[in-house]
Amino acid sequence: MGGVGRRALHIQKHECAACGYPSAKTRKYNWSEKAKRRKTTGTGRCRYLKDVSRRFQNDFQTGTPKGARGPSSKSE
Repeated sequence: MGGVGRRALHIQKHECAACGYPSAKTRKYNWSEKAKRRKTTGTGRCRYLKDVSRRFQNDFQTGTPKGARGPSSKSE
């Protein structure tokens, strides 16, 4: 069946009536405000977005903390 596990997948058209799969962009129309509300950001897991607000507070720091690499030995 592919990326859609629902009945909305039209067999002959091979296109989902609900989300537009397999097209790259999700199907959404402004004439249906409720449908947009059901599918919008925040209705799923937000695997990536959950992390962003925390990283934003720390100015998107990357790498390891300052003392984590052990004592720095400059003179040897």
